[in-house]
Amino acid sequence: MKHILIVEDLLEVRLWLENIARKIYPDANIMLAEGVRSGKRLASSKVDLALIDLGLPDGSGIDVLRTLTLENPASIKVVTTVMGDDASIVAALSAGADGYLLKESEEAVLIRHLEQLAHGIPAISPSIARRIMEHFRLTGPASSQKHNLTERETEVLRLIGNGLRNAEVATEMGIAASTVAGYIKIIYSKLGISSRAEAAWHASQLGLR
Repeated sequence: MKHILIVEDLLEVRLWLENIARKIYPDANIMLAEGVRSGKRLASSKVDLALIDLGLPDGSGIDVLRTLTLENPASIKVVTTVMGDDASIVAALSAGADGYLLKESEEAVLIRHLEQLAHGIPAISPSIARRIMEHFRLTGPASSQKHNLTERETEVLRLIGNGLRNAEVATEMGIAASTVAGYIKIIYSKLGISSRAEAAWHASQLGLR
């Protein structure tokens, strides 16, 4: 890995991740970004490996993931975050993440996971791998069901599937947050689901990324 991008807003954590990257790839050119805007700008550069936090001060690391997927499709994109909920995991994987590591892991564990990338082994924390398996075990059979969502409901599904909150969906669509909540209730009923993680999975299956 000659070119590494680290997107992390907390200075102490950013330096910690940079130190880890240097231990594994001492000759790499490491680029540092504090948020979505700077991360997206650097994503247009040559990037072999990216370590991306999701909770950033100016938005979500999901946006950086999407930009990297477009600008550097061959790059390895690993989420490094404290967010281990289903919705975040599914949204990240749908946006093109190749790995998902929790920052609560010990340094030696992170190093081992990142070293395995060179052998084609995905960098995924064990707890995240278990959640992914459990999620698809529960939601997989529903993928064959046809949906009868209206155009408006489909747009809401696309936006929440991409990780937007109700207020952000309302702003994007120019409607009230209460209206968004109503649409989500209908979508859940039609698809037979009960969580945003399942909604994100269905959005991905329907090509609504």
